[in-house]
Amino acid sequence: MTNTAVKTGFDATFLGTDAGLPVLTDSGASDAVELDGSTTIDYTHFSLALSMSRKFAIWVAWNIDGGALKALSRSNIPFIKDPRVPEEFQTGDELYRDNRLDRGHLARRADLCWGPKAEAQKANRDSFFFTNITPQMDDFNQSAKEGLWGRLEDAVLADVDVDNLRVSVYGGPVFNADDRVFRGVAIPREFYKAIAFVVNGELRCSAFLLTQNLVLAEALDLDEFRVFQVSVAELEKRVSFTFPAELHAADTAAVQLLDESERKPLDSLGDIKW
Repeated sequence: MTNTAVKTGFDATFLGTDAGLPVLTDSGASDAVELDGSTTIDYTHFSLALSMSRKFAIWVAWNIDGGALKALSRSNIPFIKDPRVPEEFQTGDELYRDNRLDRGHLARRADLCWGPKAEAQKANRDSFFFTNITPQMDDFNQSAKEGLWGRLEDAVLADVDVDNLRVSVYGGPVFNADDRVFRGVAIPREFYKAIAFVVNGELRCSAFLLTQNLVLAEALDLDEFRVFQVSVAELEKRVSFTFPAELHAADTAAVQLLDESERKPLDSLGDIKW
């Protein structure tokens, strides 16, 4: 069988059962950039919706084929604005220059590099569009706790008997009205991730919230951040979209979790209810 074309965009049937795209609320849709009449912007192995007011993705959804991942270098791939999208709705290097903010991938670069070599290479390059990037502190990526956040997808593939080694992930920033402004840009301090997978033919979805307390002054300092497992319904209260009904039904946190004041952060991957 020959591969005639590189597949573009998030595949809602990737898991063998329907796990579709988020649906923007009315306010979310009115704030979303439209491309060719749609608020969904497609890339290789992922799709996203982009906020005009915040200039970051509202949501990013991506597919991971764990059995076909390729180890590709990130060397010599520039971060660039997507030429299909008006520049004024994208946050670029002007935010990250000469400070401690890193360009952080929302859809993880390594998650996207799968399939035939040409397809994996295109996904690798596509991951560097600024539409898939949000600011993170420079020590965020080196932190033990962020290691937990960054390894969620790896953990489900390693620790759970996932059908066909396939996972779909939804992630992005939470836009809060009191996010600190730096260089004219409101910096998200919370991020979410919902991971969907199938075990013995049954769809499951585990949702997580990362809270960063950024102290933005003359110097950029990271106060502290914590990772919580939350329900899909709780994530919806924080964002301007709804998750597909199938993911609500598949929520592994179906038993009501403690409210925010009583809930404990995850200390290790072993604390996760898959």
